[in-house]
Amino acid sequence: MRIAVVAMGKIGLPLAVQFADAGHEVVGVDVNQETVNLINKAIEPFPGEAYLQEKLSKLVPAGRLRATTDYSEAIPDADAVVLVVPLFVNDETWEPDFAWMDAATESLAEHLTPNTLVSYETTLPVGTTRGRWKPMLEEISGLEEGKDFHLVFSPERVLTGRVFADLRKYPKLVGGLSQAGTEAGIAFYKDVLQFDDRPDLPRPNGVWDMGSAEAAEMAKLAETTYRDVNIGLANQFAVYADKIGIDVNKVIDACNSQPYSHIHRPGIAVGGHCIPVYPRLYLSTDPDATVVRTARTFNAGMPGYVVNRVKDTLGSLQGATVAVLGASYRGGVKETAFSGVFATVDELKQAGANVLVHDPMYSDQEIESFGWNPYHLGDAVDAVIVQADHKEYSKVQPTDFPGVKLLFDGRRVTDPVLWAGTPRMVIGE
Repeated sequence: MRIAVVAMGKIGLPLAVQFADAGHEVVGVDVNQETVNLINKAIEPFPGEAYLQEKLSKLVPAGRLRATTDYSEAIPDADAVVLVVPLFVNDETWEPDFAWMDAATESLAEHLTPNTLVSYETTLPVGTTRGRWKPMLEEISGLEEGKDFHLVFSPERVLTGRVFADLRKYPKLVGGLSQAGTEAGIAFYKDVLQFDDRPDLPRPNGVWDMGSAEAAEMAKLAETTYRDVNIGLANQFAVYADKIGIDVNKVIDACNSQPYSHIHRPGIAVGGHCIPVYPRLYLSTDPDATVVRTARTFNAGMPGYVVNRVKDTLGSLQGATVAVLGASYRGGVKETAFSGVFATVDELKQAGANVLVHDPMYSDQEIESFGWNPYHLGDAVDAVIVQADHKEYSKVQPTDFPGVKLLFDGRRVTDPVLWAGTPRMVIGE
């Protein structure tokens, strides 16, 4: 097959590589010329994705994968087009911002030719594939969905850093606008993916027919919203545990020893491209989902909760120097998407603190590009807040922070033994 992949980001590029590695001709489209140039030189444009560089080094010289900024070079006569352009959410209104996806869809439609399968993998509000993309593609292309081309939704279900492993591990969900469209999508993904044996699943691992685009859209939203709601519950338990003086982790361990309890762990923030975003996409079409809204609001308030506890413990943060450890949204990943660092820094500044930020994955120049002052271990500081669970932070101790009066570990990653004699606080204890 000839396959076009629109958006060569941290999901799109590994997908394109996967398709090419399965024996197909793949053209990637991206608006960033530098990204395109690097791909065409067989150089990964971002670090940290397992096996990506190894596969690029093989596939690009073999002519199986190339990239372009020109839709007219990639879309016409493609057997399949897979789109993974980011969808953003307005932080104030919680409404989806389709600007980038609309622009990509318009460009795709302008060059769409008959007998093409179009698959959206970007997570979407329920009804978007049928209600937004179908009429847009039809109007601009002059083609009829279901007759001249098929449109399906098949959500990506992978984490950056382990995309190739996750593609094998998790079922591929496919939902079309008709049975024929769904069958076309299933046939495509069966041809480009391989799956691990999963005896734990209710049916064999592989490509799963969701029956409709709406069911596939909701499945992706539901699986991620579940995590946000679960974490929100854990955070509420942790705040209550703080009030009554018990260790919430011991409580959660006890609960989860019974097979019907799967309580997640509390923490200073819920970050990343998925968990903070997708509940709001769900709420955009189901505004009555009060449980979802409450959990999302509660989780968003956790950085403020941590800063208030630090302030209450020290008496005041006015003029205090506070180091925030971790710019990334989670340990081991160089990515700040919806990271708790932003709210933590803002809350500290509002309390009058002098804020410094440290992250072993970022250079001083990169830290400064966010508008923060970098912190270096060994510099004097009044307090430390751990925001990301980088493994390096499991070894830090008071001597790394001269003058430190308090450590608040928002991820329970530091070693309490190393902090004996210096005040150390965590959420839910």
